Amino acid sequence: MNVPVSSPVSTIEDNLKTVRNAIAQSEQEAQRATDSVQLVAVSKTFNADEITPALEAGQRIFGENRVQEAEGKWPELREKFSGIELHLIGPLQSNKTAEAVALFDVIQSVDREKIAATIATETKKQNRKLKLFVQVNTGSEEQKAGIDPLEAVAFVARCRDVHGLEIAGLMCIPPVDENPGPHFALLRKLANEAGVKELSMGMSGDFETAIAFGATQVRVGSAIFGSRPPLTQALTQA
Repeated sequence: MNVPVSSPVSTIEDNLKTVRNAIAQSEQEAQRATDSVQLVAVSKTFNADEITPALEAGQRIFGENRVQEAEGKWPELREKFSGIELHLIGPLQSNKTAEAVALFDVIQSVDREKIAATIATETKKQNRKLKLFVQVNTGSEEQKAGIDPLEAVAFVARCRDVHGLEIAGLMCIPPVDENPGPHFALLRKLANEAGVKELSMGMSGDFETAIAFGATQVRVGSAIFGSRPPLTQALTQA
């Protein structure tokens, strides 16, 4: 998708419109229902002032990678804007589970037994019901989070049967140097086998392909907000 990735804040509304139009066109080309794909605007490393134009343009679903960073900006933004749905799309450390359950509405990165157990404990303790996705490491990359594809279906079953969690779908991040299509196809196959309906897959460079393979959510950041600032700068700004 040919969207600038170094856009100033003043163009965020235009970028958002362009991405939405591309999603709608991809839905049509894939013979999918209009609005069958949710846009998760990935706001990680951007501060509240940089996110505000997207909120003012009507975007309400956002993705963040780090609990601490999200805690620094979203409570205040939620006071100003109603209807926000916040997704954790980065790895979750067990010692941050309580904070994550309190802050986020969706956790897309359930990827191991310990996290499933702690989420189950915290959602009961806080009386909160979150939408949950299991992250699958479709490329079996050692440095990347996610459950092994061969274990994914059984893990979804354990989340349900052992921990009492309702798993809504699967999420993946394909290797950057590979064709994403086979990874999206694999995730769709695993979702069918696991009996879950939602697929979170596709980012700024490949979300149109993901929609063709059945994505129900796409996670788009740079195509909306532009190039990301260094993480240390973002955390200072947050």
